[in-house]
Amino acid sequence: MTVQNIALIAGIILIIIFFNFFIRIYNKLVMLKNNNEKAFKNIDVILMQRADEVPELVKVASKFMEHETAMLTNLTKLRTDFLNAKTVEEKIDNANEFSNAMKSLFSVSENYPTLLSNSNFLELQKRVSQMEDKIADRREFFNDSVNFYNVGIQEFPNFILAKLIGYKTQALFDVTPQDKKYDGIQF
Repeated sequence: MTVQNIALIAGIILIIIFFNFFIRIYNKLVMLKNNNEKAFKNIDVILMQRADEVPELVKVASKFMEHETAMLTNLTKLRTDFLNAKTVEEKIDNANEFSNAMKSLFSVSENYPTLLSNSNFLELQKRVSQMEDKIADRREFFNDSVNFYNVGIQEFPNFILAKLIGYKTQALFDVTPQDKKYDGIQF
């Protein structure tokens, strides 16, 4: 074997190693991106279920709370906004507003003993509360996925390829300051 042949073989081996390394990084970035999207879609499923419960909740509550029409109208508007949201950010903002509106509805419902004794309302309230728990769990999973994705596209040498293929950091599903506010137990 001549020196040229050895250099050629070494060059081919280096090219193969480089492409193997490139392919592994690319596949890791694709996996992280897809996991991130799947995590949000899982939240989206529960948010849609919650949005589907709103017409029934509004129908039952409106019979008892006719003078609270602004609140019920807002819930209906938020449901429509959710159904029309196109981006993840729009859906996240809507989900936060929706959670606050639901808290208000359940808080105001305490002023209506006949509403609270209505089995349809209680069942709807229970289902929505269960969905809120699921949403919280899925938000946590989504934030974990976003964190792994963001770290993955910022690590060296991954960030070079991530930049070339246009991957950008994603926002976490934040808790709003209003969600953090606690007024204590109201009687």
